[in-house]
Amino acid sequence: MRSGVVALASASLLLLAAVPSRAAAPPIPSLLADTGGGSQLILAQAPRANSTAGTLSWWERRGGAWVKVGSVAARFGAKGLVEGGSRKQGSYTTPTGLYDLPYAFGIKAAPGGTKAKYRRVGGSSWWCEDTRSRVYNRWSEPLARDCRASESERLISYATQYAYGFVVGFNYAKPVKGRGAGIFLHVNGRGATAGCVSVSGDAMRRILRWADPGRSPHIAIGTAGGVTAITRY
Repeated sequence: MRSGVVALASASLLLLAAVPSRAAAPPIPSLLADTGGGSQLILAQAPRANSTAGTLSWWERRGGAWVKVGSVAARFGAKGLVEGGSRKQGSYTTPTGLYDLPYAFGIKAAPGGTKAKYRRVGGSSWWCEDTRSRVYNRWSEPLARDCRASESERLISYATQYAYGFVVGFNYAKPVKGRGAGIFLHVNGRGATAGCVSVSGDAMRRILRWADPGRSPHIAIGTAGGVTAITRY
């Protein structure tokens, strides 16, 4: 009996050894058609288009391969996600796509080690969201005369969310009036956002210390099943 058990065990081990191991899934950034041309990428993913929560991870290229540096929970727009090219202002949706990160900002001082351009928020710092204004979708300090306060954000009013942030280059280079303004990566508030992507304060500090303009960081926003087919804007 003993020899039979040993033989059976040996046969089982041989059978297991013959089964090929499942290959590790390639890192998601390597599946994207475009990552912005740099060596740093932030990836914001929601499970579905109507999701208001998901994950945010940040990656960098090391030795020719994408390596994940960090990953945290993230929040998205209260009405989910929508293709960036068809988004409408005031829709409470987060625009999908690949975007640059023009600069960082915050009510608090930049975390030590921050390399990105960082703009401090003051009492007269506004983000103009007035479609009639010549400074639509731009920081305005003080508020431009043709930009209505009722149609804009006084940044210092959002002490929690804008403690730290990154401007997302959605509708930024050549703004289309009515497509949307003031899309940021910022600190979590109480729930879903008005269209931004938000993470914990600790995560924002880590990202600010990590992001290096010399490595051309971008942010890719999409659903888990569609992020590899995102469009660059």
